[in-house]
Formats: sequence, structure tokens, C-alpha cells
Amino acid sequence: MDLKSQIILDKLPRHIAIIMDGNGRWAKQHGKPRVFGHRNGVKAVRETAEAAAELGIEYLTLYAFSTENWKRPKLEVNALMTLLVETIQNEIDTLNKNNIKLHAIGDVAKLPSKSLKALQGGIESTKNNQRLTLILALNYSAKWEILEATRQLARQAKAGLIQPDAIDDQIFSNTLSTKGIPDPELLIRTSGETRISNFLLWQIAYSELYFTPTLWPDFQKEHLYQAIIDFQHRERRFGKISEQLV
Repeated sequence: MDLKSQIILDKLPRHIAIIMDGNGRWAKQHGKPRVFGHRNGVKAVRETAEAAAELGIEYLTLYAFSTENWKRPKLEVNALMTLLVETIQNEIDTLNKNNIKLHAIGDVAKLPSKSLKALQGGIESTKNNQRLTLILALNYSAKWEILEATRQLARQAKAGLIQPDAIDDQIFSNTLSTKGIPDPELLIRTSGETRISNFLLWQIAYSELYFTPTLWPDFQKEHLYQAIIDFQHRERRFGKISEQLV
């Protein structure tokens, strides 16, 4: 029996988030510079997005570039920004063909102008698509996001627009960059690392975590299917006991 047929379609997670890790190590294994790994990682992005759309996943968030990634060698950072422009421009037709909407979270205003322009163009070109929302976390940091939300709420409280005691989970969630997007039920990290790496810290409070040794450029549809099957075999209790779920 193939993996896809083992997936229970009425128990799919609405939102899957992925930490795409291992591009550099994959390139090193192939005797190539790190940029070669990033370029091959684009194939995994395409395959994963198409697989998610085919299954009926509503949201797919990919950790594409963190605020900490600016610390990498300048040559690699410049190559990543160039690749971002090329990828978005090259994939617009594929996104539209698959009815996939492009969205972004993070401090995107600080991206290089060409990268930002390409991103905004991709978002505009796909804004009416409804099958899947593909969210790119770019220049993203969960700590930055939480601090930004805190500052925004503090300014509102100072202006008398909100009472501090009125701030609850829902209000705080609606102040984050993921406002209107359900929290991910499943978080996948590739390459064998078992860290969260400053990704969606508020949103993954009750996410199921799935770690795979597969390096991101090698991640294919079957790997996504396996992660979903594993997710569907878990009992999600949200603080309750098993008997309360019956």
C-alpha cells in the first residue's frame, strides 16, 4: 500500500509548518558550494507545496530565511536573496496553475528592494487563489514577532484604546503576523536537528513535532505523507486525559 492511500483525508491538519534544514550539508555531501544546496531545495519546496495542495491542506508555512541568517557569509546571503527573486518569478505560473496563494510573514520591509518587489509581485499575482495558502517566513524571528506584538499592544494601552487586563490569548494572537491563520497542528523539521530555532514560538504551543533525518533537498511528497500519517496516529489531548476525548 502506498503512503498517500494511508492518509485519512478527514483528519488532515489544516496548517503544516516546516523548518527547511540541511541545504548546506546536502551541498557538502555532493562536493558543491552551499548555494547549490539552496537551489536544489527549491525543488523540494515545489514538490511539497503541490503535495499539500493535492491533499487539501489549507496552509503551509515554510521557514525560508530567519533574522539570524543575515549573520551568514555575505556571498551566501546575496545568493539567497537572488534565488528568492528568481524562484518567485519562475514559480508564479505554477502557483496559479495549482491555485496556490502566496503570503509572507516576518520583517519583510528590510529585505533588499529587488527581493521585496518580487515578493510583493508574487503576492499580488496570486491573491485570488484559494486552494492553499503558501506562507514564506522571511527575515522572520518568533522573538521579534512577539516583541512587535507586545509593543503594539503597549501603544494601544497607552493611548487608552485597550485595557491591559483585557488582553487575552485571542487578542494577542490577532496582533501577531499570523492573524487570521490557524496555528499549525504539525511542525516538521528536516535534517535530523531537533530544535525549534526561533520559529512560530507562540503558534506551536500545541503543535505536534515531527523530526526527520532527511535533508531538505531530498524531501519529497512521500516524506510529507509519512509525517502526516505519523501525525494522524497521535492523540492530541490539549491538556486533557484520553478518557475525556471519547
